[in-house]
Amino acid sequence: MADVLKRRDESLVGGEWPDLIQKIRARTPARVLVGRAGAAYRTGTQLDLREAHAAARDAVRDELDLNAAFGIEFVKRWELCEFRTRARNKDEYLLRPDLGRQFDDESRERLLASCSLDCDIQIAIGDGLSVAAVAEQVPELLPLLFDGAKARGWIAGRAFVIRHCRVGIVNEIGELLRPQVAVLLIGERPGLATATSLSAYMAFHPTKVHTDARRNLISNIHARGVGAEDAAERILELAARMMKVGTSGCALGQNSRRIE
Repeated sequence: MADVLKRRDESLVGGEWPDLIQKIRARTPARVLVGRAGAAYRTGTQLDLREAHAAARDAVRDELDLNAAFGIEFVKRWELCEFRTRARNKDEYLLRPDLGRQFDDESRERLLASCSLDCDIQIAIGDGLSVAAVAEQVPELLPLLFDGAKARGWIAGRAFVIRHCRVGIVNEIGELLRPQVAVLLIGERPGLATATSLSAYMAFHPTKVHTDARRNLISNIHARGVGAEDAAERILELAARMMKVGTSGCALGQNSRRIE
């Protein structure tokens, strides 16, 4: 049996992949049917894995710099301001997730002074676990969201950025700014397929007592996943459903029959 497997593997040396296998591999970023050298991956696959692992580590450890991530013109156009959570540095952010769910005192005061209350939709951008994802996806996605909100006649609050951010800060955004729908665009935990995947967490009238069950998620926003235009349409349609039904999360699915 081992000799048969060895012969099969050797028959694929030099990129001589059958059409069926090439089609399967083209449909997924997963490292399937990559061949082997004895009992191990080939050198090329091993190097690719090490590169992907290094990119994932960098994405988690990088600190967000607005001008470097988005460009000076983009920051000026959208008047992006940066706010901070109670996590004082990246190490504390990684070790204490709870601190990333609340603004620090100074940021809370500035947020209330600079942002509008009671908007239809409020978009925030959090660095999360991948600064690379935020830098790559947000510049294309954010304008689509604001254009779509305007086309629907919604009042959109001024977008802002949150450093050392966790998903649970959606609740505090709801408590402070009271939007109908809060949207948090946040970098996903990177994997070995991509380190630039963004998520959009959404909630209707979020408050401090809400749990994950009251949020909805659109994930895998990146070049090989959900594209920016598709993601924007999904986010806006989901926001419209929340406003129509008056809830979000698990309850939104339970009330889906009321949506026409």
